[in-house]
Amino acid sequence: MALAVLNALDSARTQWYHVTAIVIAGMGFFTDAYDLFCISTVSKLLGRLYYYDPASKFPGKLPPNVNNIVIGVALVGTLSGQLVFGWLGDKLGRKKVYGVTLIMMVICAICSGLSFGSSAASVMTTLCFFRFWLGFGIGGDYPLSATIMSEYANKMTRGAFIAAVFAMQGVGIIFAGLVSMVLSRIFLNLYPAPAFQDIPVDYSRVMSTQPQADYLWRIVLMIGALPAIVTYYWRMKMPETGRYTALIEGNAKQAAADMGKVLDIEIQAEQEKLAQFKAANEYPLLSMEFFRRHGRHLIGTTTTWFLLDIAFYSQNLTQKDIFPVMGLTQKDVEVNALREMFETSRAMFVIAFFGTFPGYWFTVFFIEKLGRFKIQLVGFFMMSFFMLIIGIKYDYLKAHKYMFATLYGLTFFFANFGPNSTTFVLPAELFPTRVRSTCHALSAAAGKAGAMVGAFGVQNYTLGKGTKDIQKAMFFLAFTNMLGFCFTFLVTETKGRSLEEISGEDGGGETTGTQMTGTNSSSVTR
Repeated sequence: MALAVLNALDSARTQWYHVTAIVIAGMGFFTDAYDLFCISTVSKLLGRLYYYDPASKFPGKLPPNVNNIVIGVALVGTLSGQLVFGWLGDKLGRKKVYGVTLIMMVICAICSGLSFGSSAASVMTTLCFFRFWLGFGIGGDYPLSATIMSEYANKMTRGAFIAAVFAMQGVGIIFAGLVSMVLSRIFLNLYPAPAFQDIPVDYSRVMSTQPQADYLWRIVLMIGALPAIVTYYWRMKMPETGRYTALIEGNAKQAAADMGKVLDIEIQAEQEKLAQFKAANEYPLLSMEFFRRHGRHLIGTTTTWFLLDIAFYSQNLTQKDIFPVMGLTQKDVEVNALREMFETSRAMFVIAFFGTFPGYWFTVFFIEKLGRFKIQLVGFFMMSFFMLIIGIKYDYLKAHKYMFATLYGLTFFFANFGPNSTTFVLPAELFPTRVRSTCHALSAAAGKAGAMVGAFGVQNYTLGKGTKDIQKAMFFLAFTNMLGFCFTFLVTETKGRSLEEISGEDGGGETTGTQMTGTNSSSVTR
């Protein structure tokens, strides 16, 4: 019972509109990653600026509870935004709410940099308020971008296209480190200062924290608004997906017209056939029928994403605390404020460029060859393996920083050439059109719940930099990754099949595609 418009999308050759959709959706993820991870490059600077105690022998540092909230509050907003915008994407349409997420990101990124106050508490409160709503907008991009890309793509390259959108997260992480590194280097050249330990005790050691640094962290946060501004116009030009228009709105004629323009072909509407298609797929999300058909898959996508993000966000948000142990940065007393930010940003950039970034694109190139299932299994296993080695040999690795950096980078590589990419792809493929955005949102929200475990829980073990505490964190993360490996068996391979065949919307019959040979033998014509 396959519809012509769906067959046309599934069998379409890769065209310019596919590339355009990847760039438009991908720039949203670039912005998301930059906004979420740039806070790690400036959090130590915030501690020096606002929490210096003259009686202390060490530079200012964010108190653990403040640090966790500043780092993690955007994740709370992201979880909330995923659930709200994911649900709205199914109720109102993907396109109608797609632009709202960007507007929120632009406004809140700018306002985050304008967090002013008469005290440290007021500045942090204002910053956290805007970063929550920044995260709310970011959250909406997860289900909407994945769903839009899956519904636009053909069945032979769908996984690679969705993974390419998500791979822009890696680019965003790189730019978070790069922008912070370049700007801190510029400020450092303009405003030199002695290292904290080089200032005599009877002098004010606050001189190691340049006052101009208060402008720097604000600029870094506000730059996150730029890619969202650039993307907004093109995002609004995208038509609604043909699957939503046909299967949810029930307008086969409009779907055929929209996708005909995009694909540069003529597609018959088949309104009567659409009515039969919709009648066979009317069960709601909260029903036994949904649970019977898709319950196992939803449990699989939510649990694996939850377990993955405990490890992934623990790695990314706590790396600033592990860098000094690895020898990638100097101790805080050995540098001034801007130098510390420069070294932290440089280390983050190097790890992201050589460890994080390649993994994303390995997934893009191999996902249609190896499949989602194998990549996710191997990724979870290798992450667990390398984290276990780091935990066991932590004291030895501290004296061999290059080996430490290599093993640490490999955990990032297999996260991204593994479950960090596939947990994003699979929920966009496994579920029916009318609840696809919502189910992706539920899966992604479970992931952000895991990220909060990392931000508010695991991070406590790395802030003190004690050997035993960091070892405990690594053992815990190795265990969660092995659980992810086990829960992966709840999902199924989706490679090479149409969305309707995967979800069962086609009535159980396999979609074979449409031969575009002429108007008399096909519903699709050139």
